[in-house]
Amino acid sequence: MFQPSQNDVRRFFCETHAKARQGLPLTPIETLAAGWIEQHPEYHAELSDLQAALAAVYTVEDGRTNPFLHLAMHLTISEQVSIDQPTGIRQAVELLAARRNSLHEAQHVAMEALGEMIWASQRSGLPPDGHAYLDAVRRRATA
Repeated sequence: MFQPSQNDVRRFFCETHAKARQGLPLTPIETLAAGWIEQHPEYHAELSDLQAALAAVYTVEDGRTNPFLHLAMHLTISEQVSIDQPTGIRQAVELLAARRNSLHEAQHVAMEALGEMIWASQRSGLPPDGHAYLDAVRRRATA
């Protein structure tokens, strides 16, 4: 399994942003990432300075969203939907998108459930519970 470091993730998003701004060719995953970056102009300044990005610390107490975590979660959900893993996530996110009239908003709702699953896994020491995650997304899609 591919497990990039924090710096690998930050480099990826910063380099993807730079390549997209310069109109350079992008790989398929960079193209997907560039689309999410484009939808988050509030992160562009942070993505434009690689050295600052590598040194940045994001804490809950600061009240700032970690743009790299946020964008990585968008990519994660996009990949989950593309392969329908866990099975049913594609339908749940599509229903959310239809109800919210926005794939972006649907992803943010799914992101909350994804974050909850990761948090629960870290707290319990157990593997992530894909069924609980899918159920949480479905509940949000039908609420």
